[in-house]
Amino acid sequence: MPVEPAARAGGDGRRLLLVRHAKAVPKGQTDDFDRPLSDRGRTNAPGAGRWLAGSGYGADLALCSPSRRTRQTWELMLPALTSPPPTVYDDRLYDATPSVLVEVLAARGGNLGNVLLVGHNSGIHELASALCGSGPADLLARLREGFPTSGVAVVDLADGWDAVTPGHGRLAALWSPSS
Repeated sequence: MPVEPAARAGGDGRRLLLVRHAKAVPKGQTDDFDRPLSDRGRTNAPGAGRWLAGSGYGADLALCSPSRRTRQTWELMLPALTSPPPTVYDDRLYDATPSVLVEVLAARGGNLGNVLLVGHNSGIHELASALCGSGPADLLARLREGFPTSGVAVVDLADGWDAVTPGHGRLAALWSPSS
């Protein structure tokens, strides 16, 4: 069922779309930064874009790790989006901790309502888990179980990007290729 997108959750609220990169080739075949997507990853990544487009979730800005697998994931998602946002590749997002992800959001988010972030585990999962203090119980339980490759979490935040606080987000949606 399509979801009515909201530019903001109310007041200075924001919407964060967290995307974990698609499945990459195993570690050890090349330098980690240069690992490409696997066949499964190339198949699943476009599905994340189709889900976002079909659900009505849009972004004002996309922040993406510059690693090969995150760039490929984002590039495979783009064709499904009717209004792709401008994209910033930020070196700080490569294998970033949740605190670094929050720093980048504060620095880049400005007055934007919706930001999409394509990154890596464990940082993406840890950030989503830390932020989501509320939401549908079934979605919160699924999030606790993990954040699969090509997965998307939609988190509504009450305050601006410079005030992102653990537990103050609401998990609005969660998608994975197997859901």
